[in-house]
Amino acid sequence: MVTTPDVFYIDGVRTPFGRAGEKGMYWRTRADDLAVKTIAELLARNPEIPGDRYDDVAIAATTQTGDQGLTLGRTSALLAGLPQSVPGLAIDRMCAGALTAMTLMGASIGFGQYDVALAGGVEHMGRHPMGFDADPNPRFLAEKLVAEDALNMGVTAERLHDRFPQLTKERADEFALQSQQRAAAAYEAGSFARDLVPVAIESDQGWGLATRDEHLRPDTSMAGLSGLRTPFRPHGRVTAGNASPLTDGAATTLLASAAAVKEFKLKPRMRMVGFGFAGVQPEVMGLGPIPSTEQALKRAGLRIEDIGLFELNEAFAVQVLSFLDHFQIAQDSPVVNAYGGAIALGHPLAASGARLSMQLANQFEEHPEVRYGLTAMCVGLGQGGTIIWENPNWNGKKTRPVASTPKNGGLA
Repeated sequence: MVTTPDVFYIDGVRTPFGRAGEKGMYWRTRADDLAVKTIAELLARNPEIPGDRYDDVAIAATTQTGDQGLTLGRTSALLAGLPQSVPGLAIDRMCAGALTAMTLMGASIGFGQYDVALAGGVEHMGRHPMGFDADPNPRFLAEKLVAEDALNMGVTAERLHDRFPQLTKERADEFALQSQQRAAAAYEAGSFARDLVPVAIESDQGWGLATRDEHLRPDTSMAGLSGLRTPFRPHGRVTAGNASPLTDGAATTLLASAAAVKEFKLKPRMRMVGFGFAGVQPEVMGLGPIPSTEQALKRAGLRIEDIGLFELNEAFAVQVLSFLDHFQIAQDSPVVNAYGGAIALGHPLAASGARLSMQLANQFEEHPEVRYGLTAMCVGLGQGGTIIWENPNWNGKKTRPVASTPKNGGLA
């Protein structure tokens, strides 16, 4: 196995995720205030780290404008109360923004330049829809570099159904129902209590407190899912039920070096083993996590059979199914998205990568028999991103096997 410098995940928090738009709970809340809330909570939860010892703050956003612009990492750090000596930056890799922030800060720690860093993301899709006010270069279409509708994520998901007929709508709906059921069970069990930081919200009724994700639909049924319209194509297969909803929210993680862990007596919850990013055709962007995971596994000297827990972003059910079929993992495997995923919880684009890491860290503590886990997601414009993590609670036993033959026999 390739030896990597020690980079540890120490802690992470997120806001409850809200529905985007005027009816959502964050309609009157600024995007940067959501990011600030998560940073301030991490500072309060880790008082042993002096403020001036934070080396950098990387906060991602897909649409960097208005209250989601102006170098979010720097402005959020200042607003959260960090000293002026602490720098910050903004990152954009669309849906993999926070995941990229984590790898960038992790690499900086691994290279020996940083000891403590914050990495996360925020997206207020109600105020700033994906692609709002963007001006794609006309060469993309004139030179046929991408299809005209490649920027429509729903259309790219429909293309996965076209390319792999075994990825049926029924399977997508079954996976969506599973996501809702697992998320509801995880809430009931208190599995999200450690991650969530309450947020004060304003509405016509006055001030309140956001404490729970707003998209949860525990009463979801197959009958209900089967009757939903297909907005991206007549008689299509992608619906609002088997896709992630438009979401507002923020999430931030705390990463540290081995030296900082020792100096501040921190308790590592995961060790970053390696990561990978890869590109695919923008028209089928949902396939991105497959090559990024293969790349990350190769760099780490691991096989898919070594991975005992998976946190995969559910941008669309069909996208996750393509990943699972490729790696011969059953779609109902208990080691995949055990707490549910973005279909139930929401997907505030650039924040989601941090959410995945929080859920994996919680599961590592529940499963000392698992040594390795991964977080992965597809990315708009044809990319994928993956991080492999090691469980510091591993008891030395062999990681339980997860590979099994899915009902369709796998992708061709």
